Amino acid sequence: MAVFVPAHGIGGRQDLPIPFGLALTAAALAVTVSFVALAVLWHRPRYRSMQGRDVPAWLATTLSSAALRTVLRLGGLLAVGYVALAAFVGPDNARNPTAGAVYVLFWVGTLAIASALFGPVWRALNPLRTLHLGLARLLRLDPANGAFRLSDRVGCWPAALTLLAFLWLELAAPDRTSTVTLRVFLLGYGAVVLVGAIMFGSRWIDRADGFELYSTLLGRLSLLSRADDGRWVWRSPLASLSRTPAVAGLAGFVVVMLGSTAFDGFSNSPTWFAWAQDQDISFEVLSAGGLVVVIALMGLVYVAATTASGALGGGDVPLRRMPAQFAHSIVPIALGYVVAHYYSFLVLVGWQTLAYLSDPFGTGANLWGTAGWTPPAELVDPTLVSTIMVVAVVAGHVGGVLAAHDRAIELFPRRRAILGQVPLMVVMVGYTLVGLLLLFAT
Repeated sequence: MAVFVPAHGIGGRQDLPIPFGLALTAAALAVTVSFVALAVLWHRPRYRSMQGRDVPAWLATTLSSAALRTVLRLGGLLAVGYVALAAFVGPDNARNPTAGAVYVLFWVGTLAIASALFGPVWRALNPLRTLHLGLARLLRLDPANGAFRLSDRVGCWPAALTLLAFLWLELAAPDRTSTVTLRVFLLGYGAVVLVGAIMFGSRWIDRADGFELYSTLLGRLSLLSRADDGRWVWRSPLASLSRTPAVAGLAGFVVVMLGSTAFDGFSNSPTWFAWAQDQDISFEVLSAGGLVVVIALMGLVYVAATTASGALGGGDVPLRRMPAQFAHSIVPIALGYVVAHYYSFLVLVGWQTLAYLSDPFGTGANLWGTAGWTPPAELVDPTLVSTIMVVAVVAGHVGGVLAAHDRAIELFPRRRAILGQVPLMVVMVGYTLVGLLLLFAT
């Protein structure tokens, strides 16, 4: 059976807390940027009106081609199938690549980093969409609508729940690196998405696949996006982010994104381990409870701040809709947390996983020539890693502040827009300071 390691599902680097001086400087920058945004930035909304600059014709043609879509779909099926073979046929030990492929290459490398750089890549690769399309044709159902109508009230709450389920697996489940555990979870996850898609059509995948929605939201931070008329354009990431539909459950989803990463950082701190060791409850139960508590606390603070912003700012949008209206502004902060917490983890364990993928069945093979790969030392230099941590958190904070500022002056009367932003800006500063504190203490 695979060895249990608390951090990040399969372990990570724990020897790189950021220097206190660097953390203090970053905190000062975060506070300064927030109040400069309130005082002197633009006074009319900009992002929704940005259409962007057309990409080169050859690139637009390639991105829109049916051939590329087919290649990506087949690539997604083959990649998942290869890892599934390792999970079902390979040995259940530390050298099986399944855990690294799921927790590192997929969760961090593909869903977070690749999506932020290139757009919502998992939607194009998602094998569940390909399987659903085949099943719908076999059953003679409309792939878009399925057998029943999905109410708009459902929103993306199912995706928030499926994402939370995966985060429980990664951060709190017992035997989380065991191939048996991973097989059971991923088969169950796939069944929930596919059965729902047969019933409600592809809209269910939009609203219930936490992996795809996670990739889609972070993909809105890519420079490459589509204009309102469908053209491929280069555009400010915040302009694309501002077009995120404020559907039901969106605020809950982004709070799960942010809160889970905050708990991940806290759960690797000496304070958490010292407290947990003194309890009579199992570490897994404590971790599961801690995950839920941290997400709930961050959610309550976020809802209170956005509601207070709406009350102070005025405008025509009902207060109960304020959390969804500002939810997109949390996405850059969540990405900053992810990069800060997982960068060295991605390099170290990701490289190791690429080596293990050459021998998926534990026979000593070297199918891809990667068996001897080790990460370049310069990529995990302590100074570089600490700098990336701080830059990621501060850049995420700046992006969130700018997105929230632009939305506030869009929603609120001009004379009350600045006052209306204060509660949310204070909370964003708090989120950033907590993130820096966790990085410093880990």
